[in-house]
Amino acid sequence: MSKREKPELLIPASNLEVLKVAINYGADAVYIGGEMFGLRAKAKNFSKEDMIAGIQYAHQFGKKVYVTANITAHNRDLEGVAEYFEEMKEIKPDALIISDPGVFDIAREVIPEMELHISTQANSVNYRTYLFWKRMGAQRVVSARELSLHEIAEIRKNIPDDLEIETFVHGAMCMSYSGRCLLSNYFTGRDANLGACTHPCRWKYHIVEETRPGEYMPIFENDRGTYIFNSKDLCMIEHIPEIIEAGIDSLKVEGRMKTALYVATVARTYRKAIDDYYISEETYRKNIPYYKEEIAKCTYRQYTTGFFFGPTTSETQIYDSNTYVKEYTYLGIIQGKNEAGMYGLEQRNKFCVGDTIEIMKPNGENIMATVKRITDEEGTDMDSCPHPKQQIYVDFGMELENFDILRRKEEGVSSECNCSSCQ
Repeated sequence: MSKREKPELLIPASNLEVLKVAINYGADAVYIGGEMFGLRAKAKNFSKEDMIAGIQYAHQFGKKVYVTANITAHNRDLEGVAEYFEEMKEIKPDALIISDPGVFDIAREVIPEMELHISTQANSVNYRTYLFWKRMGAQRVVSARELSLHEIAEIRKNIPDDLEIETFVHGAMCMSYSGRCLLSNYFTGRDANLGACTHPCRWKYHIVEETRPGEYMPIFENDRGTYIFNSKDLCMIEHIPEIIEAGIDSLKVEGRMKTALYVATVARTYRKAIDDYYISEETYRKNIPYYKEEIAKCTYRQYTTGFFFGPTTSETQIYDSNTYVKEYTYLGIIQGKNEAGMYGLEQRNKFCVGDTIEIMKPNGENIMATVKRITDEEGTDMDSCPHPKQQIYVDFGMELENFDILRRKEEGVSSECNCSSCQ
């Protein structure tokens, strides 16, 4: 059987720096949020100026940028949505990602020339829904996370070739139907469907019996603990052939609040896996141990294949904790060289002269190097760099390139931090 056309690799970006990292580490397209109407209100998101710069940067390399506008809009939002789309008309992203039919309708009126993609929040699970969105003018539909590969293949057979299927293949899973959750709104007043989710699915729960107020009883499932809503993360790196043969046009990674290290690691690994498969399936199969080793260097919550091979079971949940596995610490990204021949970067975590660290390169190489020297911006020598986001210069005794990423392996470390900056 001949292979389908190589699918797009679609990577998230929280800011302009991460967008550039995604492009350099293998993304065909990047999706971003503006300052309004996306579903990641706590993400840094892009200003108008950064959005323009990001689109220009991507287009230099023949890559695309999609902008999310996927809130469930209320009446009060509609006027602002129209004004926002007037801005998008000027900025010219390659597509808008929308879930709400009213918002979709406004986009068709304001920017009829813009390509429109239907968000996973629209919960599209059958081919008639795909055909409906095609008639409305959509060029792509993001499948609901609850679909199996068999169901996606059936959709592909029943829709036109020019209607694209985009599917999440990696990242966090949601305990609700493709993100349509009310827990955050109920507990905190922050609406997940308006971009302000507080992730209560990761919290620890007890139950209280009505006649015994104040007496908290733990919830146990199969004696494994109490995190009853906490899903493992999706990872399909070992199933690229099945994903492609199901007819998926765009392989999407979740994570618009993730770090540059996370984005680089996932993008580079999936890029190599896809490219290897198009060399030969034998090449891909031979390199699976490498993909698994590299993808495990991300911060993650244990992995699952989600719904792709059938309904989920208790094995797809994490019952004993809400912590991330974090084996590598992000130190910074190389950003040019000074007159002394030392490489500049903005420090993200402390390291010292004499430390051995790993240099991650866009081409797939990982190089071990020893820190020979560190200076501040004025050229003053330092034994270490303890101040986050300080601009420093480093000598490794070897040639480096822009966008090389510095990371350090942490022996026996499992992170207990669940904040977005550590994800």
